[in-house]
This record gives sequence, structure tokens and C-alpha cells, in this order.
Amino acid sequence: MIRSYLWNREITRDREWRTIWHFLLVALLIALLLGGVLIALLLGGKFGHPGLYVVGGIIGLFFMTIIIILRQDELAVVFIIAVHLYVDWYLGQYYIALITTLALLIIFYAARSPRHRWAKPPALWLWGLFLVLTIAPAIQGAAYQGAAAASLDEAGFYYPNLIFGALIFFWLGTVIALDDVAVRRLFKLLAGFGTLIAVHTIIQETTGTFLFATSSHDALLASVSDYQIGVDGAHRAGSFFVDPNWNGAFFATMLFISLGLFAESSSFLGKALYLAEAFLMLPALLFTYSNGSWVSAAASFIIFVLFVGRARYRVLLPLFVGVAAIVLVVFFPSQVALQLQHAAAPNELSLRVGVWQTAIRVIRAFPLAGVGLSHYIYQDVANPYRVPAQYVPEDHPHDSYLEWGAMAGLPVLLVFVALLLFALWLAIRNWALADIRTRSLLGGGIAAVMALSINSVSINGWTLPPLAALGWLILGAIASPLLRKSRYHEVIKKKIS
Repeated sequence: MIRSYLWNREITRDREWRTIWHFLLVALLIALLLGGVLIALLLGGKFGHPGLYVVGGIIGLFFMTIIIILRQDELAVVFIIAVHLYVDWYLGQYYIALITTLALLIIFYAARSPRHRWAKPPALWLWGLFLVLTIAPAIQGAAYQGAAAASLDEAGFYYPNLIFGALIFFWLGTVIALDDVAVRRLFKLLAGFGTLIAVHTIIQETTGTFLFATSSHDALLASVSDYQIGVDGAHRAGSFFVDPNWNGAFFATMLFISLGLFAESSSFLGKALYLAEAFLMLPALLFTYSNGSWVSAAASFIIFVLFVGRARYRVLLPLFVGVAAIVLVVFFPSQVALQLQHAAAPNELSLRVGVWQTAIRVIRAFPLAGVGLSHYIYQDVANPYRVPAQYVPEDHPHDSYLEWGAMAGLPVLLVFVALLLFALWLAIRNWALADIRTRSLLGGGIAAVMALSINSVSINGWTLPPLAALGWLILGAIASPLLRKSRYHEVIKKKIS
């Protein structure tokens, strides 16, 4: 009787959230935040087609409000990730998803209940240290006189998106992971989103058509170097990430979300669906011709096999790799040949090593505070330290860890790595407490984060807003303390019953 009474109280509190009054409050809150940003940007003249953006913002606001009212929390989170990629990154607005995430966290806090619990991110003091230590490098980058307007944009790029944004996306993942069911729903939606981007990439490569392109698309392509490959100048597909290396990092990460769902699913149709998603991501990854992405995918596959949770998949998954390799060779022989040619190119590795060596020299010269969080200041300051192997100037070290060290200093780099390692340790602890089925799911998340982390040695993965947001979201979900609490509650219920 007591349990029934408490359960009815929980249901009643959740129904209160669905009243018209709460609907209006949520709509007003999001409208004020997003509307303020839209008006500010319109007055600043940053929209080329103001009416189109306003209409799109109103439609997005309407759907987001409906999603929140229906308490489809995981769908709201994936919607934000999609907005972060297309609107913030591809269209260059930067702040829409960030502000929406803040609004969503406020809403989750206001609507907290026994069924929808609230949690602080682990090691909040470490996050505070990260936020404080990066203030000076951000100001230094913004105050750079070499390209004043560009430096101000860079300050807006780094601190809000990659520093404060890392905290709030990690926090969002922490709050959304109420239990293994919530993580499963989140991963299903993320896998579906990844599949859509894979289809977009495949269409771009096979037909030459870029769906949902904007008038500034050609200018974006022109800003990306090494976009063609082979003697015939074959196109490397970048989709909405523009740069194919970033697109490849995305697929190397998302592949393990689908594989984790495949291993975790108990139904034949579910396994077929997630396997089909993985098979669509593989040719999309191939069309990026990204060496670093393939290396990170191969290394993370070994990690996934170790964390998959079920012994039979340690045999089935290598078979899956063999079948996938045969399919790629049979159906895409010219693309596979181009990928191997690109990997064996003599200047590929030597140039990348030269860029890393230059960054190490910069770190030695500016070990404590770095040169400032700005691509422009890095390119100017690093030029005197450039080694002969780096025969072209670069505006970042093509390595997220060296980027933090060179631009923000070694203390920031150490704190950043500590945040990653601590969150991964929490994720592994959640994995150890989970049942066999859930271990496959969490193992996929761990492998996905490791894929992004390994890939960030060859590109700026953890320091690119859409990739960093995705990585911190996944890491927050699999490291969430709510997962551990839900597991303890299940154990207690079993003992009582």
C-alpha cells in the first residue's frame, strides 16, 4: 500500500508538468532565450536571409516545446545535437544549441521529481578549475591585434562552445541517463541521427548532390584544404562537417553506438536494424578517406570487444569486421584503392608529425599560459617555431591535446585529460555494476568515446564544437551517477521481493 501510494504521488507530480500553465512557461522560457539571440543576430546583420532563419527558428521552437511537454527528453537532446551540427556549425551561428541546452537544463531542474531525478556532474570542482584556468587564454586570444575581428569570433568559438559547452553537454548527459532504459533510448536516437548523416554523405559522394546546402556552401568548401584525393581529384565527402576528417571522426564514433545496440538488443528485428545502421556508416566513413578515423575505429573496435559483455560477441564481432571488409572491397573497389593510396602517401604522416613537432616547440616556449585560444594567434606565433617537416603554415596543431597545451598551457591540458580519465573511470565503474545486457550498451558508449579520443591525436576532435558536444554528451550519459543509483535500487527491490 505504501509503495502504491508513493507511486501515485510520482505520477501525479509528472502529470502536473503537462498542464497548460507549465506549457506556457516552457514556451516562454525557450522563446525568450532563442528569440533574444535571433533578434541580436538580426540586428547585427549576421543573417543573410533573416526571414528564413526566423521562420526556421519559430518552427524549431514549436517542435522543441512539444517534445519537452511530452517528456521525450532523449529526443530533445538529439534534436539539440542536430541543431548544433547544422545551425551552429554548418550555418555558423555557434550559440543556438548552447542556449537551448542551458534552457533544457533549467527546465529539467524545475521539473525534477522522484521519477525524473536531478544530478550534479561528478567532479564539479575539477570542472570549475577548467572554467577558471581557461579564462586568461580566452581573453588573450580575443585581445590579439593581428586579426581583431577574427580573434573576437575565436573567443566566442572557444570559451562558450568548447569550455563552458563541454560542461553543460556533459551535465545534460548526466541528467538524461536516469537508468539503462533512458541510455538505450538516447543511443537509439543518436544511432538514427548518425545513420541520416551517413545517408547524406553517401548521396554527396555517389551523386555529387549536397542536400540542404546553403548559398555559402562553396565558400565553406574553399576554406578546407586537402579536400581532393588521387590523381583524378576524387572528392572527399564532408557532409555538414565540411571537412572530411571531422566527418570521418563522427562516423568512427557513432559506429560503436550502433554496434553496442546490436549486441544489447534481444530481438531479431532490432539486431537487423542496428547492423544495417553500422553497414551504412562504414561506406560513409570510407568516402571521407580519413586515415585517422580508420585507425581510431580499428583501435576502438578492440576496446569494444573487451567491453561487449557477452562472450559470443567476441567471436561474432571479428566475423562482422571480415564480412564488412569483403563488402567494401567488392562494392567499392576504387574507393578502397584510393583509401589505401591516401594512407600510403609519403607526405601524409611526415607533414602531420611536423605539425605536432611545431606544437611541442610552442608548448616549450609557452608552457604555462599558452599563446591564447585563437587559431589566428597560433598561426602567427607558431610560425617562428615551425620545423622543416611542416612545409605549410597551420592554424592549429591537428591534435586536440597539443592544441590545449599550445593555446591554453599545460595546466589546462592536464585538467582536460583529468576530466576525460575521471569520467571514463566512472563509466567503467557503471559498466562493472551493470548486468550482461546493459554492459554491451555501455561498452558501445565507452568505445565511442575512445574512438573520438584516439582520433583527436590526428585531428581537432575534442576541440571541434559538434564533435566535442557529442563526445561529452555520451560520456556524461555512461558516467552518470544516476545509473549507479538506479542499479542499487533494482538490487534492493529484488532483495525485498
